Amino acid sequence: MIERRLDLLQQLPIFGGVTDKILGRILARCECVRVFKGELFFKENDHPDGMFVLETGSVDIFKTHQGDKYYLSQLNEGDCFGEMALIDMSFRSASVRAINDCQAIKIPTKTFTEIAVHDLEQFALIQMNMGREICRRLRIADDKLFNQLVKNHQTIAS
Repeated sequence: MIERRLDLLQQLPIFGGVTDKILGRILARCECVRVFKGELFFKENDHPDGMFVLETGSVDIFKTHQGDKYYLSQLNEGDCFGEMALIDMSFRSASVRAINDCQAIKIPTKTFTEIAVHDLEQFALIQMNMGREICRRLRIADDKLFNQLVKNHQTIAS
């Protein structure tokens, strides 16, 4: 089981270049979380307590406005979520709901603090990788917004 989880983490861009020793340290401090279809991993504005790596299942990411839920994206097995709050130390920016029964690795926030104390170089690498992943997702969001503006023919005056 540990070996399968180690392989899963090694495939994530966030952990690219991170040593097996540090990944083993991370896994030793993780917990396995099961969330059933329709239940939330966390909701928008919750206090962050870690990030998740989806081992099985799929999740919807959504935001709520005036009681209505707005779909942002779907993540599947092998994807991670919740890392943004670990970088900016802010509340959760969206809710994450299980589309079907899910199992995830939960990496507590304090684990990253421990890595920073133990191996600052590896911690910096993880932070840099997280920044890259967030930028990748921001570019996708920018493209979606742009396509919607074009569709609505919303331009700025010259």
